[in-house]
Amino acid sequence: MPKLVYIETFGCQMNEVDSARMVSLLESVDYRPASSLAEADLVLLNTCSVREKADQKIRSALGGLRRWKSARKGRIVAVGGCLAQQEGLRLAERAPHVDIVFGTHNIARLPDLVRRAEKTKPSIEIDFSGDTSHWEVTPYLPVGAASAMVTIMQGCDNYCSYCIVPYVRGREISRPSKEILGEVRRLADRGVAEVILLGQNVNSYGRKEGEIPFPELLRRIARIPGIARIRFLTAHPKDLDPETIGLFGEIEALCSHLHLPIQSGSDRILSAMGRGYSRKEYLEKVDPLRRARPGIGFSSDFIVGFPGETEADFDETLSIMEEVRYDFAFSFKFSPRPGTLAATLPGAIPTDVAARRLHRLQSLQDAHTRERLTACVGKEMEILIEGRSARDDGQLCGRTSCHKVVNFSPKETLTGPFRKVFIRSAGAHSLSGAEGDSRG
Repeated sequence: MPKLVYIETFGCQMNEVDSARMVSLLESVDYRPASSLAEADLVLLNTCSVREKADQKIRSALGGLRRWKSARKGRIVAVGGCLAQQEGLRLAERAPHVDIVFGTHNIARLPDLVRRAEKTKPSIEIDFSGDTSHWEVTPYLPVGAASAMVTIMQGCDNYCSYCIVPYVRGREISRPSKEILGEVRRLADRGVAEVILLGQNVNSYGRKEGEIPFPELLRRIARIPGIARIRFLTAHPKDLDPETIGLFGEIEALCSHLHLPIQSGSDRILSAMGRGYSRKEYLEKVDPLRRARPGIGFSSDFIVGFPGETEADFDETLSIMEEVRYDFAFSFKFSPRPGTLAATLPGAIPTDVAARRLHRLQSLQDAHTRERLTACVGKEMEILIEGRSARDDGQLCGRTSCHKVVNFSPKETLTGPFRKVFIRSAGAHSLSGAEGDSRG
């Protein structure tokens, strides 16, 4: 009889697809996905260490699993991902009820580590082996899913001063294009209509390995029958080249949205962050993108309270938000990560000052998000269905090409992953509409 695994994922989309791949790997040792923690035989936390808040959530979850494990003999606790890579033995010492600690380069070994744990043999595997054999395993995908994430590379060579990723994910490694294209074809054969290409810096795909360049990879994926939408993230502004920008005018399947994280609008802070571009150079990428794909939407990441950030620096961030007018953004207070250059910089910003700045930034972004959503009211838009609406089980939920969430009332007679929806109203973060007749 198969055993059950419950995976809780923290952090980015890369972790989400890694978790899906772990589910597939564990099928080889007779584990199937559990619908709840209570019924699971194995709990796996796939962790993040990008910010201190994520660390705190994970440590809290680990504390709760001590009681869960003791409630039934034979239960196993595993911790993978970036925090596991960073902490290793220290994590096992602080949480002795953890049976398996495995890092970001040890995913393929998970079935063997679970077998060892079933024999009450704990394991800590965090070596930077460069092992990418887990890429050969297709991530678990629920039946009927129309969208899927596809890893094209891992690691990062940029070493931004605040970022822990190169230290926990390792140096940049690109996946062979033949493997990527094969996975996309298999997904298309299963009815997947949208693929999301993932990497810490997708624009540098293949450069070290002599692979086809990223624009050519996009062209080849666009030629695969059944693939109607292509997204990619994350694009690094310094490596976003004119050829890739031009593809937004060439490839219809490329979605009308780009996540292009600027982090700060101040040249002084961008330099201290080690981002490799100026405010002017960033904006010089935005304008041609808008010419190539009129109506394209942008999203970004922002860090406020970076060491040494003055009010003038922060005002520069607000001003670039006013200029670009992002559809949405992910914003955070600076969180010093052990081992990074920024953690040693002078000029720490008081917590209350950083909190006020974050509130101002998020309030401005909320206004811009509402503005961008309101502009969609009265239009008919094509929606890729993602499932039932969380707020009304009688409605469906999906996304536009420009990544806006739409909840809508469906026509039950229609089938397929795409629907034409007339947008009736805009909320704070999503749209509402009805399928079919534009007057509802």
